[in-house]
Amino acid sequence: MQILITTQGNLHCLYSDDLELGLVGKLQITRGSHVEPTPDGCWTADMSPVHGPVLGPFRTRVEALAAEVQWLEVNWLPSVH
Repeated sequence: MQILITTQGNLHCLYSDDLELGLVGKLQITRGSHVEPTPDGCWTADMSPVHGPVLGPFRTRVEALAAEVQWLEVNWLPSVH
């Protein structure tokens, strides 16, 4: 898990149940994407909640979820202030 700590002491990361983030302080959780099936049985990761593109289509949901995480870690997390 990547955790970005700002100079103001705020932490930013992709939410995961791996850590009890609530122990650090008050949480503010916002959606980063929508992983959804397509009519033909594929999957996409719509990154529009963070002003990104629609990724895919992917053959499986697991592939779409992996692409979602990779895109957020590369394109969104480093830009959070």
